[in-house]
Amino acid sequence: MLKRIGSCLSGLGLLAGALLLSSPTVQADSPKAKSKSNGVDTIALPDGFQPEGIVFGNDSTIYVGSIPTGAIFQADVTTGEGSILVPAQEGRQAIGLDFDARTNLIYVAGGPTGQAYAYDADTGDTVAVFQLTTETTTFVNDQIVADDAVFFTDSQRAVLYRLPLGMNGELSPDAVPTEIPLSGDWMQVAGDFNANGIELAPDGNDLIVVNSASGMLFRVDPDNGVATMIDVGVMLQNGDGLLRRGNDLFVVQNSLNRIVLVDLNQSLDSGQIVQEIADPSFDTPTTLDDFQDSLFVVNARFDVQPTMDTTYTVVRVPIVQR
Repeated sequence: MLKRIGSCLSGLGLLAGALLLSSPTVQADSPKAKSKSNGVDTIALPDGFQPEGIVFGNDSTIYVGSIPTGAIFQADVTTGEGSILVPAQEGRQAIGLDFDARTNLIYVAGGPTGQAYAYDADTGDTVAVFQLTTETTTFVNDQIVADDAVFFTDSQRAVLYRLPLGMNGELSPDAVPTEIPLSGDWMQVAGDFNANGIELAPDGNDLIVVNSASGMLFRVDPDNGVATMIDVGVMLQNGDGLLRRGNDLFVVQNSLNRIVLVDLNQSLDSGQIVQEIADPSFDTPTTLDDFQDSLFVVNARFDVQPTMDTTYTVVRVPIVQR
């Protein structure tokens, strides 16, 4: 059985009923959306950072990766203060991030390098580098830590990658990654970004993957890669980062500047969009994680030509309660 091993954070809870489901669209700056948590609303990232992935580590610490440099920035969301944990790494990139609390490791997807990295969350030291594929057409995009493996998506290839873990999440530098070809209902869109965000299913047995190009959401068997479409009534074009809590699945739609909340059914063959979160602070959001009663969202600003002076932020979006 797969089990999410990450920053097990309180606040969202596992009850879908705790969220406001009556309105299809919620402006997060409305009076109803006021947060009870202490902390800042905006965290400034280094100028020119070009972020994409985010994950919480222990307590109130977030980690954010830099696409072109592979650097990782850390910050305390209660104060907004932060610093570079992992400096720029020649030949590396940082796309999706996940955290394993058992080993205090940050796992990072390496995009077009075809690589994955593991860093010590305290020191920023490189623990291991894995070449997931030697194919030149590749984009290792996101990952999820399970009890016995880390699973990675590839937006250019119809495969997932499985990096095995030992007991209690132990990572061997000699671990051998394997490919899991996607099949079943999976439809690869030629020349476009496909598999993107990934999460674990509520039952702990399967994976959930969104296809950015087709907008389709899938349940994937991690043993054989057979994908079954999850019918949510609409296509989730530009689906990017995923965050699941119980049967609640948050899906970031990056260029649409919104997050949708999908209420998944028990059999995981369908779901219903019960909320759309729009916020004036969104500027091409890509990925998200939660802390207490808020979502923390990365603004990647993909529609802006990046320079060394371009500003980037992580923004806090309160979770609207009944």
